[in-house]
Amino acid sequence: MKDLVATALNAARAAGATYADARVVESRHQRLSVRTGRVDGVESGESLGIGIRAIVDGAWGFAATSDLSTDGITAAAREAVALARAAATTSRRPVALAPVNAYTDTWTGPCETDPFTVSLDDKLALLLLADDVLRTETAVRVTSTSMNFLGVRKVFGSTEGSLIEQSYVESQAGLTAFAIGDGEMLSRSYPNNLGGQAVQGGWEAILALDLPGHAPRVAEEATALLSAAPCPARETTLIIDASQVALQVHESIGHPTELDRILGDEAAFAGTSWVGIPDLGMLRYGSEQVTVTSDATIPGSIGSFGYDDEGVPAQRDHLITNGVLTGFQTSRESALAIDRTSNGCMRADGWQRQPLIRMTTVSLEPGEWALDDLIADTDDGFYFETNNSWSIDDRRLNFQFGCEIGWEIKNGELGRMVKNPNYTGITPEFWGSCDAICNRDHWQVWGIPNCGKGEPMQVAHVAHGAAPARFRNVRVGVAR
Repeated sequence: MKDLVATALNAARAAGATYADARVVESRHQRLSVRTGRVDGVESGESLGIGIRAIVDGAWGFAATSDLSTDGITAAAREAVALARAAATTSRRPVALAPVNAYTDTWTGPCETDPFTVSLDDKLALLLLADDVLRTETAVRVTSTSMNFLGVRKVFGSTEGSLIEQSYVESQAGLTAFAIGDGEMLSRSYPNNLGGQAVQGGWEAILALDLPGHAPRVAEEATALLSAAPCPARETTLIIDASQVALQVHESIGHPTELDRILGDEAAFAGTSWVGIPDLGMLRYGSEQVTVTSDATIPGSIGSFGYDDEGVPAQRDHLITNGVLTGFQTSRESALAIDRTSNGCMRADGWQRQPLIRMTTVSLEPGEWALDDLIADTDDGFYFETNNSWSIDDRRLNFQFGCEIGWEIKNGELGRMVKNPNYTGITPEFWGSCDAICNRDHWQVWGIPNCGKGEPMQVAHVAHGAAPARFRNVRVGVAR
């Protein structure tokens, strides 16, 4: 793979590139799913190719190929240079890159047991067992369990002298019970919806989730939702669980602090941002309780790596500090707009795509509360768990989220269950109303392996550390 990168860089230089980088990416994936007692699908695949970026006359060009012969790579490098040369005739300003050191390094993510060595029979047996347990509740008529695995090895090199090899494995699993009755179908999931929890790690991570052990509670709660009262509509105090806080961070902090959105480079598909460059260091994004970091160094997070796809080392950076906007997620090119160096947020969805600014592990830093104490400190309000739906405008300013389940809080205690809970808000007002965050004992990194952005769309694997948090004066029970 290193020789393939060298071939690409030499060809790009010879064709006239003033800068070039190349990524050889080899990946394999496997997905297994069981639905209502039957194997629903088993699929797997592999991919191998090279992507080459080049700068000529101050403009970018990109080309990719799965033909890894010398002739194939050389042709792709020449195409990247030709596209850059053509782009230069219409570019408004020349490309400039913030400096980065040259690195020769190897990085490997955590994995105790390679999941690709575990038999299909063992994997399906675990899914079928969890599925059977879910269906012990009569009202649970439809069930779903699944696993996903991804293995990646890639080599990055640049004409500035970097040569970096990285490899990692991701594992994901989860289950969902659908209870049906009185014309309704209500769902309950574990450990999260949309396929469950995703981490960097191997088969040991799947076993640690203990899907069969959590299935009885999930089925019981799905059944109980059928007879639960609808969430009433009012303005109140709201505590949301860590997994929902993670998605709230993703949509209303993670995306609007991506600097390419702020600069307008992603307006066509992913939207822009309500935040501007002059807001840096000035804007009160939330209360003093709210500190948010972008951290690609957390072990086991699917938002972690050794180096991004520009060869910038993984790092921890503050986006919000005690409620004030203090940073953006950047690339080598965009960082110059704020007079900084890149904080390593450029990643691509495979060898055939150009890197974009993508979230790493964007986290709401923990506070000081125990969850029981936080509930006890709340006279009147609601506690919501597990996302079920989301809607947010292109600027990431106005939003509405639905959750799977909720409970009323009365006099510091959890009360009756409510179904179809949802809440709405405006980003700075909502985060400004945050007055308490649970401590690190309740803090967890949640993997989100389905973040879409770009044209053609790329799917990034990102993550968010979060603990339950309390928000005041929130509108809940919004009419659908």
